[in-house]
Amino acid sequence: MLFNLSALMALVPAAIVGYRRTAARDTIFWLVTAVALAGPAAWSFVQLAGEWRTGLSSALWVTIAASMALYAILSLATREVWRLAPLLMPYLVLLGLIAVVWSRAPGRPMSADAPLAWIEAHIAVSVLTYALLTVAAVAGVAVFLQERAMKGRRPTRLTALLPSVAAAELMQVRFLIATEVVLGLGLATGMASQYLETGDLFVFTHKILLSVIAFVVIGVLLVAHFRTGIRGRRAARYVLIAYLMLTLGYPGVKFVTDVLVG
Repeated sequence: MLFNLSALMALVPAAIVGYRRTAARDTIFWLVTAVALAGPAAWSFVQLAGEWRTGLSSALWVTIAASMALYAILSLATREVWRLAPLLMPYLVLLGLIAVVWSRAPGRPMSADAPLAWIEAHIAVSVLTYALLTVAAVAGVAVFLQERAMKGRRPTRLTALLPSVAAAELMQVRFLIATEVVLGLGLATGMASQYLETGDLFVFTHKILLSVIAFVVIGVLLVAHFRTGIRGRRAARYVLIAYLMLTLGYPGVKFVTDVLVG
């Protein structure tokens, strides 16, 4: 519990700093971002050392660590991604709080007959997919809030901190393209692992079905964006639907099996 709480508290300063009136990509920002990354990453490493565990808490901490790592890299590489902190960081704190509350839910070692390399590749791709779609969904929420404030002519302190509509839309599309590619790889590696384990190429489970739905929703949205110009709040809704599908398929299934059933 102490380690869980320490990892959770590591996220709090970044969530607070994101709401500074003089928010900037400065030394303070990088310090709290480094702490927010180090806490969940270190705790995830300690939990998973030696074997991959399938518990809800472990999965959430890995998701938080991956999302923080991706956010830090993108903030370093681009100009506007860091402005998503007022939305992303409180959300990661919420995920961390859920991980702490259900930290005693039974986790179990993963058992599989597929080659370890295939399993590790599938896990890495799946975690990266969820991290990418998390950032894309946050960008979509930023678009939604900015457009609503503009149409109502009621800007708020939050919208003043977020990236502009144009910048958030560009992030959303780029992250969705990356998500679609990585999610496709994830489905492919998952099918390969399934075939090596059971001899069946495709088995309908809740996780696979919801992942396929997310893949189709993202693909349709990208095609519609480039062919018809769909954007703004309408596009953001589809992004959130895809994120909901992936959330139900990944931590959602774990919540049912580890908490409600286990």
